[in-house]
Amino acid sequence: MSHFLPITLDEVRRLGWTEIDIVIVSGDAYVDHPSFGTAVIGRTLEAAGYRVAIIAQPNWRDDLRDFRKFGAPRLFFGVTSGVMDSMVNHYTAARRLRHDDAYTPGGAYGFRPDRAAYVYAKHLKQLYPNVPVVLGGIEASMRRVAHYDYWDDRLRPSILADCPADLLVYGMAERTMTKVANILANGGSLADLEELPQVAYLSAQKPDTTTAIELHSYEECQKSKRAQAENIHLVEVESNKIECATIVQRHGNQWVIINPPEAPMTTSEIDASFDLPYLRQPHPKYKKRGPIPAFEMIKNSVNIHRGCFGGCSFCTISAHQGKQISSRSERSIMAELKQIVASDDFHGTITDLGGPSANMYGMHGKNPELCRRCARYSCSHPTLCRNLLSDHRPLLDLYRKVGQLPGVKHIYIGSGIRCDLFTDQNHGWDYFRQVVLNHASGRLKVAPEHTSAEVLRYMRKPSFDLFVETKRRFDEICRNAGRRYQLIPYFISSHPGCRLKDMAELAVQMKRMGYHLEQIQDFTPTPMTLSAEMYYTGLDPETLQPVYVATTPNEKKEQNQMFFFYKKECRDAIVNSLRRTHNEQYIKQLFPPNMPTNSAAKKEGQPRLRRG
Repeated sequence: MSHFLPITLDEVRRLGWTEIDIVIVSGDAYVDHPSFGTAVIGRTLEAAGYRVAIIAQPNWRDDLRDFRKFGAPRLFFGVTSGVMDSMVNHYTAARRLRHDDAYTPGGAYGFRPDRAAYVYAKHLKQLYPNVPVVLGGIEASMRRVAHYDYWDDRLRPSILADCPADLLVYGMAERTMTKVANILANGGSLADLEELPQVAYLSAQKPDTTTAIELHSYEECQKSKRAQAENIHLVEVESNKIECATIVQRHGNQWVIINPPEAPMTTSEIDASFDLPYLRQPHPKYKKRGPIPAFEMIKNSVNIHRGCFGGCSFCTISAHQGKQISSRSERSIMAELKQIVASDDFHGTITDLGGPSANMYGMHGKNPELCRRCARYSCSHPTLCRNLLSDHRPLLDLYRKVGQLPGVKHIYIGSGIRCDLFTDQNHGWDYFRQVVLNHASGRLKVAPEHTSAEVLRYMRKPSFDLFVETKRRFDEICRNAGRRYQLIPYFISSHPGCRLKDMAELAVQMKRMGYHLEQIQDFTPTPMTLSAEMYYTGLDPETLQPVYVATTPNEKKEQNQMFFFYKKECRDAIVNSLRRTHNEQYIKQLFPPNMPTNSAAKKEGQPRLRRG
């Protein structure tokens, strides 16, 4: 029978181990499930024959006994902050401290430090200076070059120049991490690891190659925001290619060197990762501390592919998982579904059958040679690529087969649906109809993100007209079927390029369409995204033209409150903001003359509503 990877010394002893090959230190609690990177890398290395133990959410404030409990591993320490960047995990868009953590038992806050990857690596190098430390996960991956950090509000160097680690493995790293272990197990050195694809490292020497792309140095970027914008554009262009160049960036007297990534995973390779013997449960040590919210959300869902070719400016997926889609086989997907159906707490509902996007499964270039030469940031924006095979029938066939599994009563699609992939020729609108009628729980969420054409251009999202058409078709489907379902739009405020008038126009549009918005977010600049660099530099990295950016807390608050035009307690603040910015024309559209504001209500002796 399969066992959890050990997280305690007693478990190591029960396994009869006298030595551990690899210790993974993670900012998340240990959940043995393919949606959690620590489990994926741990199980991958175990399958390769290595003894792997996990230090999950170690106490970094005491005498560091958690870091010392297993002693020095034979090969290396793997370090990750967890599924999320620790700063995104800890702080809101307003830089306020969050008071919960979805990757901790009971949702409790305070079990990981800020900049967790750095803190863990620092402690490990203090305790075990001669043991290699290998960084991985989203925090390390998206900080591999000099980047804007929203929480410090400054340009930070590559995490390798800031952190005492020996190697960084970026992206989805099963193959690379196995190669790292094999090289070290066979007596190889750290220098040997530097030849691997999909790694980054710090060197005293600039690589002796004419094919590498040299970015502006960190010091140049500190002086020039234009230089930083040019850098992030070059990094993005290379990230969008299948065959990439080495990227180098000087930091003081050292060089950060980023090798090209591995080729996109084949179906058999991604199947092998998902077919590992996951127990699909949190470690039993956490039982008394309460459920882990992130696990509860995904425990009855299945990820059917990796990668995203959408190219949204604010998204990290393509820079981490890649632009190319790696899809699992039906056999692998069905095997995982059968595991879910057989579990004691399954009651018939698959909560999601999707991926980074719900409907990119099986999509790829018709002519692989054209894809190999392509540097386009998106296969769907501003128009669908003519080389893209975007047929939705394989996905519809998969839904049908899953629905026939004994024990499955409902299949819901919780991943974001890309309506910009829909045409009549590729059966996209047929797919949409099937999702609405058979795979929606009464509320279907889509993400137009904004209504302004200019803001959507900076976001790299399609025209709002697409949402209007989607809603028309949605309403028609529901009317013909006698369903009273809702299409819920998702929007972002204060994205670069967005002014208060754009938010006012969004509010007016939503009022006309009868929406009281719920799925909203204030823009948070996250490392190495195009949008974050627009926010920092005030430039569009692609064109180097100036971009308006709302940066002050008050500007961001004013934009965000426009979402709540329907709340009486927000009217006075909205009216004042519109007057202050000379946008009075929107006041009557949002608040007809016969609709009292809070001030009028107070004069009439009515109770003043509290801010919600």
